[in-house]
This record gives sequence, C-alpha cells and structure tokens, in this order.
Amino acid sequence: MSESSVGIRVRLGLTKMVDGIIVSILKCSLKGLAANAEIFTKPPIDLAAYAAAIASYEDSLPAAMDGGKTAVEQKNKFRGEAIRMYTILGHYVEGHCNNDMATFVLSGFQPITLTRPPAPPASEAIRKVEPGANSGQIVVTPMRLPGAKSYEMRWAPVPPGGVPTTWTNLLFTNVRPATIISGLMPGTIYAFQIRALIKSGLTDWSDSVTLMCV
Repeated sequence: MSESSVGIRVRLGLTKMVDGIIVSILKCSLKGLAANAEIFTKPPIDLAAYAAAIASYEDSLPAAMDGGKTAVEQKNKFRGEAIRMYTILGHYVEGHCNNDMATFVLSGFQPITLTRPPAPPASEAIRKVEPGANSGQIVVTPMRLPGAKSYEMRWAPVPPGGVPTTWTNLLFTNVRPATIISGLMPGTIYAFQIRALIKSGLTDWSDSVTLMCV
C-alpha cells in the first residue's frame, strides 16, 4: 500500500487514557472545528451538541471520583457518547482534509502515521516530537550531531496562520534521554527548533517541527 493510499488518520483509542486527558483532547477537537468553520463547513455532528456532550462528561467527573457505582456509570455513559461523537467527527476530518496535514491540524484532531516515514522522521536535527505521558507535556528527541559539544532547543506557541515570536530556550549536552517539555497549554500548537555548538561555533537553527499539545 502506498503512502498516498493510506492518507492521514485520526488518533483514536481514547478509552485507554485517563479522563482528564480525554476531556482535553475532546476540547481541542471542538475548538479546532469551531475556529475553522469556513474549512470544516458541514460536520456530521452538530458542534453545539458535541460541546454539550463534552460538558456533561466533564461535569460528571467530580462525583465519579468518589467511586459511587451510579456516578461512575453515569460518567462512563457520558464519556462513551462524547467519544462516539469525536470518532464520527474525526472520520469526517480525515475525508475532508484532502490528505493535507496543514488542513488536518487546524481541526484540532491528533494524527497518527500508518506508514513508516523516511529517516530522520521529523527533521535533520529532531528525530521525533510526540505527546508526553501527562497533559501539557511534549517529548522531543533530538538527532545526535557528531562533534557537538552541547545543544540548544527552543520552542514557542504558533499563532493561527502566524510565525512564532516568543521563544523559550533550553541548553543540554546529551540527546538521550529525550527531553520532556512540561507546562505547555493543551490545544496549542508549538514549534520546536534545535541548534548545536560545534568546534566552529553555533549551527543555524533547524527547521521547525510542530505538534499540538494535548
């Protein structure tokens, strides 16, 4: 199967995640679709109904934390309905983005890769950028540059249709283990760049690699 025949697919499997992260992912998708209604013009689920389903699910969480059977069953019911809507909307986005990642990302949904990308996966300087174990985290795996004495990473939120301006910088000496960036804003797309200190001085900043934080 060729890459073109596979296309972009939505990251599913939300039921395996904790409730807080599920709510964050659902809200990201709602925000993306609502903010880009001129692109995603005819979603199969009314966004007001989707917002209500997410709100009902989120509102049910405090009572379910006490472990009461009725409250947990109610929470699971609301969760199942919200995820059902998320799945339907996700398949709509898959078909509506015309296999264009820039359009897909605007939807607020997270993509998965069904084909093995060429190495290096992300850029010549960054091997991989992926969501962390907790909401608000992104894990960045740099590429090792022979002869590099140290590395500098920077990241910044990407405004809609704009260019990052407010960067946060981090110095480190080893590319392993991967660097965990915490305290990020769920639902926000971040750009990451890396440069290295070599014998002749600092290299140029790498091309940006972007990912939406969940």
